[in-house]
Amino acid sequence: MQSVKSRIILFILKNRHLLKGNLKKEVIDDSFSVEKFREKISKSSKKANLMLSEKIKIEPIIANGIYAEWIIPEKAPSDKVILYIHGGGFISGNCESHRMHVAKFAQESGYKALLFDYRLAPENPYPAALEDCLSVYKWLLANGYLSKNIVIGGESAGGTLSLTTILFLMEKHIDLPKAVFTISPNADLSCTAKSFKSNASKDIAPYGSCNLWTKMYIGKHNFDDPFISPLYGDYQGFPRLMITIGTNEIHLDDALALAKKAKASAVDVELDIWDNMVHAFVIMSPLFPEAKQAMTNICQFIKKHLN
Repeated sequence: MQSVKSRIILFILKNRHLLKGNLKKEVIDDSFSVEKFREKISKSSKKANLMLSEKIKIEPIIANGIYAEWIIPEKAPSDKVILYIHGGGFISGNCESHRMHVAKFAQESGYKALLFDYRLAPENPYPAALEDCLSVYKWLLANGYLSKNIVIGGESAGGTLSLTTILFLMEKHIDLPKAVFTISPNADLSCTAKSFKSNASKDIAPYGSCNLWTKMYIGKHNFDDPFISPLYGDYQGFPRLMITIGTNEIHLDDALALAKKAKASAVDVELDIWDNMVHAFVIMSPLFPEAKQAMTNICQFIKKHLN
């Protein structure tokens, strides 16, 4: 049964347009401003980061020319790492916006995390973001981290990039990380699965956001490139995989199809489905029980494969 807290919080998020005095929900169309959207996220992120636990240490670094941050909980082992790829629809997000979220994974799992600023669309469409993910992963290997001591994961667009990064590593025969977790991934950037329509009014993702933002990311490339839409990839030999998804998400059908395809290729898949939950609800932990438990499940997955 859905908790009262999640009912209230998700109701407010789904109807946030009313708090702004708008009777209609936000629609993302050609009038959308990427710059204003990023500014809004930056303002809220600055406030959120003020609540970061004093037990978490932040160490800025440059990894192969890319700004990154070590997010280190107390007593974290030095040789094991969570490589976290942030979400943001491929057009937003950075270390500032996700520092507090990733700190939760680091603190609960007990392992340090590496968060980084990959290049964003529309200024830098595919393959820029994927190239940066690969570059940071190679940086870890070059700096002495063993692939068996790395878990890759992320939410939303970061979940997508977590999958495509692994598919590219497989293509190039580069040592794979021990495991992968993906939260609310957009597995097929055509955005044509039935849940994009059936869950449009149930999810918190703004109407039209998937179509416009993914077009900015894809650019002149085809959506069915497996390094763009991981649903089209070959999963033979893919590492252990955890997929977390809510039944009210527009990405639900794609996540289910991804799990089915990976399982058919003998991948060890853990599919964590949450009734009535919305897009990327996990990073709302600990605001309501479902988000908190889903994060605990992911952290247990991380500990299981890094321990």
